[in-house]
Amino acid sequence: MPWSHHSHSGQFCKHAVGSLEDVVKEAIRKGFEVYGLTEHAPRYRTEDLYPEEASLTPDHLAAQFDAFLDEAHRLKNLYSSQIRLLVGVETEYITELDLDGVERLLQRHSGRIEYLVGSVHHVNGTPIDFDEATFRKAESEAGSTNAFLVAYFEAQYDMLQRLRPEVVGHFDLCRLYTPSLRFADYPDALELAKRNIMFAIGYGALFEVNAAALRKNWDTPYPGPDILEIILAHGGRLALSDDSHGPHAVGLNYGRLPEYLHQAGVRELWTLDACEAANTVARGMVKPVRTKGDWQAHAFWAQFTSVHG
Repeated sequence: MPWSHHSHSGQFCKHAVGSLEDVVKEAIRKGFEVYGLTEHAPRYRTEDLYPEEASLTPDHLAAQFDAFLDEAHRLKNLYSSQIRLLVGVETEYITELDLDGVERLLQRHSGRIEYLVGSVHHVNGTPIDFDEATFRKAESEAGSTNAFLVAYFEAQYDMLQRLRPEVVGHFDLCRLYTPSLRFADYPDALELAKRNIMFAIGYGALFEVNAAALRKNWDTPYPGPDILEIILAHGGRLALSDDSHGPHAVGLNYGRLPEYLHQAGVRELWTLDACEAANTVARGMVKPVRTKGDWQAHAFWAQFTSVHG
C-alpha cells in the first residue's frame, strides 16, 4: 500500500545517503500517499557513536536532530499538496539515558514530534545492526543465543513500557544475521516476545512490516513468519515501512510484500492519521486508522509487478 512509516536520509544519518528532500521527492514519484520521516533519536555518550560518526560528538547529534525537525516540517508544508508527510523519531535504547532523552525530546518539541517508531538496536550496549562481526560479538558477550535473545526482548519491553511508541520497529531485529532462527527453539525468548506483542497490542501500537530485511538477505520482511503469526493470532495491527536509507531505497522490495502478507492471511493494513484530541498512545498527535478498500487491489502495486529484489 502507498504508505511507509519509517525512513532515514544521509542528511541526518551518517549510514544513509541523500538529502531528506530527495527522499520525499522519490516517495512522491513512486506514488506514496503517506510517508514517515523518522531519523534516529540522538545518542548521549561518546562511546555510543558509530565509526562513521568519529568526527561528531553527542552535542552534534542533538543539534542534527533539531535541524532534522526543522527540515522535515518545512518539507511537510512544501509538499502538502502531493503527499502527507509524518514527522517522527526512531528510538534508541542503549542505556536509560536514551529513554530519558526521548522523553525530553517529546517535551521540548511538543507538537512537532508526531509519533515514535520504537526500535532497539543494541543488546547489552553492543550494536546488533552495524555489521555481522559486531552482531556476533554481542551474541558472544551475552553468553548464549538464548541469553542474547532474552536480553533483546527485555530491552524492547523496557522501551515499550516507557515510551509506548505508535509503531513497533523491526520487531525481530535480534535475528538480523540469523534469519533462519526460530523462536520456538528458544522458549524463554519466545515467551518474552509474546509478552511484548501482547503489551503493544494492549496500548494500541501498530507493528511495522519492514521491507528492509529483504535487502539484508532475508526471504521475508521483518517480522518473520513465526512472529507475524503470533501478532495476527492476537489481533495485532500491521503498518508498512520501507526503512529506506536514502532515495534509492524508497519503496525498495515493496513488490515482495503482497505475497508474504497474502500467504499470512493479512486482510487489512493500518496507517497513522492526524488526531486533534489526545488518544491512548503517548503523543496524541496521530491515531491508527484502517486503510480503506482492498489493499491488494490498489494501483500502487502495479509498478512493482516485475520487481523482485
